[in-house]
Amino acid sequence: MELPFAVIADERRAIADLIATLTPAQLSTPSLCGAWTVQDVATHLLVGPTASIGEFLGVMVRARGRFPRANDLMVDNRRHLDRDALAAELRRVAQSRFTPPGFDWHAPLADLRVHALDITVPLGLTLGVPREPWGEVLEFLLTRKAVGAFVPKGRPPLAVRATDLGWSGGEAGATEVAGPAAALGAALCGRTALLDDLEGPGAEAISRWLRA
Repeated sequence: MELPFAVIADERRAIADLIATLTPAQLSTPSLCGAWTVQDVATHLLVGPTASIGEFLGVMVRARGRFPRANDLMVDNRRHLDRDALAAELRRVAQSRFTPPGFDWHAPLADLRVHALDITVPLGLTLGVPREPWGEVLEFLLTRKAVGAFVPKGRPPLAVRATDLGWSGGEAGATEVAGPAAALGAALCGRTALLDDLEGPGAEAISRWLRA
């Protein structure tokens, strides 16, 4: 994919534009991401580009080394941002080249794509971004490196085919699961909301894995 950080910047701006239009009720809607609301997920997207080393170390101490709890604390640190301030901050950091330690640009792109679904699917909305970057995201999510950071452990061996991209990947000879790229990305990251959009013998396997 050419100019990946330009694509990432466009994704952040698209999310900012969407957030700026949401009502208080929409912002407080439960997202697909655990106990977080839509606003919490959007706030989380600021953490990588804006958190300092000092903040990260401080919350890790408070969280006793538990990264999910530290993540919650860093969102808490930004809860003072109202809708318009949140959208403005997402636009301000749109061109950030932050990547988590040990990862390249695939990680922030995957984070944005999957969290965008966490926001839009419960609201019945779409973000209106190009489908093509999903190919890079799916390729990344199928790597061992993504397990732990993005993909819940224990994922069954799968051959994966995105029916709206002409893309396929995964393990040769494994059971195939097919469907729209967004539904595949959501499922690989542990979300069950779009499972009904998947098909093929691997759809049952991935459903059992997520609902176990």
